[in-house]
Amino acid sequence: MKTIMPRASRHNARGFTLLELLVVLVIAGLLLGMVAFNAMPGERQVLQNEAQRIALLLQLARDEAIVRNRPIAFEADNSRYRFLIRDEKQWQLIPQDDLLHEREFARAPIALSIAPAIEANAMPLRIVFGREPVDKPFVLTLAMGEVSVAVRADGVGHFTVE
Repeated sequence: MKTIMPRASRHNARGFTLLELLVVLVIAGLLLGMVAFNAMPGERQVLQNEAQRIALLLQLARDEAIVRNRPIAFEADNSRYRFLIRDEKQWQLIPQDDLLHEREFARAPIALSIAPAIEANAMPLRIVFGREPVDKPFVLTLAMGEVSVAVRADGVGHFTVE
């Protein structure tokens, strides 16, 4: 015995139309695009992160210079920065160091300046940490376009990002 479904119930049992599925996909794509766009950091956030990392590494380099009893330098140009140690005659990269190794800026080029000026327009820029626990205060400024962030050193080992 065969049961026949009424015409109205067959009409209610159908699935989504192609047009409805396309509308849902377009809305989902727009939402994902907006989330991805908002998740990308802006220039200020990139510079802020870079300055925070540099401030921590400068503090570490200063402490290392005191502990090793040898000068350590921070050297940077507009695309990368690194740390050097002074042997008897010349500056060399610090060998096999997990933290004080050469790094590239996340978004290059970055304009760097230091106040008070160490050497007029010297590139690469170099900050030397000696064996003494007290040094001259300075402000290292990182700039990208109209945005700038400063790393302020007070001379006694405190580095802050502004």
